[in-house]
Amino acid sequence: MKILVIEDEAKARDYMRKGLTEAGFIVDVAENGQDGLFCAQEHYYDLILLDVMMPGMDGWQVMAAMDKQIHTPVIFLTAKGTVEDRIKGLELGADDYLVKPFSFAELLARVRTQLRRGVQQKLPDILTLADLQLDILKRRVERGGQRIDLTNKEFNLLHLFLLHPGEVLTRTVIASRVWDMNFDSDTNVVDVAVKRLRQKIDAPFAQPLIHTVHGVGYRCEAES
Repeated sequence: MKILVIEDEAKARDYMRKGLTEAGFIVDVAENGQDGLFCAQEHYYDLILLDVMMPGMDGWQVMAAMDKQIHTPVIFLTAKGTVEDRIKGLELGADDYLVKPFSFAELLARVRTQLRRGVQQKLPDILTLADLQLDILKRRVERGGQRIDLTNKEFNLLHLFLLHPGEVLTRTVIASRVWDMNFDSDTNVVDVAVKRLRQKIDAPFAQPLIHTVHGVGYRCEAES
């Protein structure tokens, strides 16, 4: 499990990174809102710990910027524990709210609770887009009633696209989710994989579903 900590106080940031790493998590840290938002947009995380009171871009602004683009669970961390602040955080889309100072045991319990909820969310066994159908359990893909054979990586790549229809996925996100690696701009592994997938699910059919967003990445959508 991979966690992003966005916290401007160095002592608190190091405290959480050390404790969560020792608890078995992979932890990235950002020391301000701008860097944190960039990390959240460029990498996949299972959970984000987001400090509210930061100079420049604060936690409210980071959360608002992530709205409808990033669906990672978020726990707000703040020294302000008023009911109004908690309501504001939850209305912005936060999944939990932890008031400073807190014990690491409480933080860890909240983290594990959110991660369990994410795992327990029921996803459909069959994903569809236009006349394309992906059966997760049978690992079977059909388009227009025609069976399409994919490699494991191609299947995982298509699965990722169909989980985020219409969303632009960067090469960094794709590399992180499909290959579990950091994207290297000197390699074309993502572009090659997308090209091969297109040859199987797009080329034989009239309507393309995978679209290039130049300079950014790819989007899977049935354009009208």
